[in-house]
This record gives sequence, structure tokens and C-alpha cells, in this order.
Amino acid sequence: MKSILTLAASLVLVSCSTIAPPAARGSVDHVVFVWLKRPGNPTDRQAVIAASNELCVIPGIKFLDSGTALASDRPVVDDSFDIGMTMRFDSAESLRAYESHPRHVQKVTEVLKPLSKKIVVYDIIR
Repeated sequence: MKSILTLAASLVLVSCSTIAPPAARGSVDHVVFVWLKRPGNPTDRQAVIAASNELCVIPGIKFLDSGTALASDRPVVDDSFDIGMTMRFDSAESLRAYESHPRHVQKVTEVLKPLSKKIVVYDIIR
């Protein structure tokens, strides 16, 4: 019984950001960069990251992770953003479905847009 409870607790703690699966042909990486209206504000930053982590239940997402910019003095690196998010979808169709999914629309409307000054998105197909 104890091992079953331990296994159940472990599964609850696992998120879709634990290990990125190998990219399959036709999969899409969706990369989002966010500049906050209040740059560096830890409360706003955590709100956006928490909202993004709630999206991993949307069908078609194979991987989701988010974090902050790694400071760099390399001229080719843009570290001016506050939050970066990476998602992998199994197909372009899954990405399109995600864009109109009610949970995504809600988080964008209620959290991301009110806190963000600028959002830049890159979509990469394999």
C-alpha cells in the first residue's frame, strides 16, 4: 500500500516539463518570449510562469517548460526578455487547436496580456 501511495504522489508531482521527448517529423516547437510591463517584477513573472504551466493539460502538447532569461554579454544573445516558454506539439494542427483552446484563451486574456508589454513568438516545424 505504501508503495502505491508513493507512486501516486510521484505521478502528481510530474509535469509535462520533466523530459522533452525526441522531436518527431512534423512536430512543432512553439517558443514564446515575454517582456513584462513591470520588467523584473517577481510577482508578475511568477504569475505568467504559473499560467503557462497550467497549459500542459491541453491535448497535443508533448512538452512545456518556462523560465527567465540567462544573462549574457555575447552580442548575438538577446537577454532582454523576462520570461521564455517552450512548447512542443505533435503537429501543426495541434498548435492551431491549442491557440483556440479555452484554457489557452483564458490564460492569455486574464494573465499574459494584462502583464505583458511585448510578446514575440517563433514556431518551428521539424
